[in-house]
Amino acid sequence: MQVPMTGKVKTKTVLVTGCSSGIGLATAKLLRDSGWRVAPTARKAEDFEMLRAEGFEPVALDVTDSESIADAANEVLDRFDGQLGALVNNAGFGITAAMEDCSREMLSSVFEVNVFGLQELTNRFIPIFRKQHYGRIVNISSVLGELSLPFAGAYSASKFAVEAISDALRRELFDSGVAVSIVQPGPIETKFSENLAHRTDEFEANRDSPFISFYKEMIETRKNGTAGRTAERFIKQPDAVAKKVFQCLEKARPPRRVRVTVPAHFGTFAHHFFPAAWIDSFMVSKLRKKLSH
Repeated sequence: MQVPMTGKVKTKTVLVTGCSSGIGLATAKLLRDSGWRVAPTARKAEDFEMLRAEGFEPVALDVTDSESIADAANEVLDRFDGQLGALVNNAGFGITAAMEDCSREMLSSVFEVNVFGLQELTNRFIPIFRKQHYGRIVNISSVLGELSLPFAGAYSASKFAVEAISDALRRELFDSGVAVSIVQPGPIETKFSENLAHRTDEFEANRDSPFISFYKEMIETRKNGTAGRTAERFIKQPDAVAKKVFQCLEKARPPRRVRVTVPAHFGTFAHHFFPAAWIDSFMVSKLRKKLSH
């Protein structure tokens, strides 16, 4: 389904968050090659050097820090003469843990990046978009924002929140000329799984957890890149997501939601049309197999 006609983007300038690798980097490259002036963000010095080597002028941004968000927004507006055509919120954070093992700190770490930082950064640019009467906001979500999996409850909860925020914002901006789109990638060939293992390992494990053995095995296999993956034929490269983001920025009537891979489409279909009991039964059967290894 389509949103109402929005204001055409008159200045092809865009801020893309989380550009150290994967989807963010692929999006920054595609948009630049398509004529957009791109401000990609990163946190680490080595990522800054990589982006400079790719020909970009990166912007320092830590979405968990309000001062960093303010500084980044000001730098981007100064660079683009007080205007911005689009914002792509790609930066994301995840952990793997059963809900009973999620501490307040763990939940907060996920929401600080995926929800609170995302919206605080977006709110820095909405007044600019309103004044211009045009602008595009693209939030990178997940099919897990509609269908929650075991051990992904914290991440899923944050993406459910992104979905809700995006829907509310799109409706609130109905007369502003600003469009809000959600992109649900599904399984993409990125470092997310490896990074997920390292991030999960940062938190002190619940030594009494019934899942402790599973955690240890999962963390090691993901760090080593040997974790079981979705069938290879369903995994796409980051460029596939970048192309969908490009469409959200360029189309006169950008889509509300875009799903990239077959699992993303199927997950949404299952959520809306399969009874919860069926989904529970399927997931529990898969979980039993994982825990029996």
